[in-house]
Amino acid sequence: MRYFIKLAYNGTNYHGWQYQPNASSVQETMNKAFSVILNDEINLMGAGRTDTGVHAKEMYAHFDLEKSFDIPNTIHKLNSFLPKDIVIYDIFPVADDAHTRFDAIKRTYEYHINTFKDAFLQEQSWYFHQKLDLDLMNQAAGILLNHTDFQCFSKVNTDVNTFDCEIFEASWKRNSDSLIFTISANRFLRNMVRSIVGTLINIGLHKISLDDFEQIIKSKSREKAGFSVPAHGLYLTKIEYDFEKLGN
Repeated sequence: MRYFIKLAYNGTNYHGWQYQPNASSVQETMNKAFSVILNDEINLMGAGRTDTGVHAKEMYAHFDLEKSFDIPNTIHKLNSFLPKDIVIYDIFPVADDAHTRFDAIKRTYEYHINTFKDAFLQEQSWYFHQKLDLDLMNQAAGILLNHTDFQCFSKVNTDVNTFDCEIFEASWKRNSDSLIFTISANRFLRNMVRSIVGTLINIGLHKISLDDFEQIIKSKSREKAGFSVPAHGLYLTKIEYDFEKLGN
């Protein structure tokens, strides 16, 4: 039987989701907890990877187990056993060929910036005090929806077959002393959101124009795009599936 897990984590203390030799990861931490609680060797497959320090408000993983188990009681035991920065929301059975990574149809990220220094947001939001032209940044964000090849925002030398992504939404909003960038797509390249945000900040500082932004995308050159903003302001906030097709 295959099971999906709905979870969340604060990524501050982890070197990302994926297992890393000689470094703490969310995947490794959860593998150990699930193996102990279910008394079986469990190897989780995540819906994707997040980089060191990146957070996930909603993440999915799956695992296979032949024996049945009490799901509500297991969730309670796991949340008691796991570190306080990882939480399990749900575990549910799916079709045997369902896959958290390949069956995801939409992913959403947020990037959080606080414009006023806050001692309690040091690892949850990036402090940036310079004034930004948010209207211009939103115009630039809209340009993203006209393109599909985002090689210019991808980490260099990454092992992918294509740099094409379908972006459904990209916009900024202001909330008191914070700025939040929301972006949704069918898939994301490594470091893509953080380099998009850095480039949009250059737009907001009037360092580059809207035409420059368009030409950067067409160039497919990471060197021409902006800097990569710090990881601790980035959140994976939602992963969407067609659960009817997954047998749930």
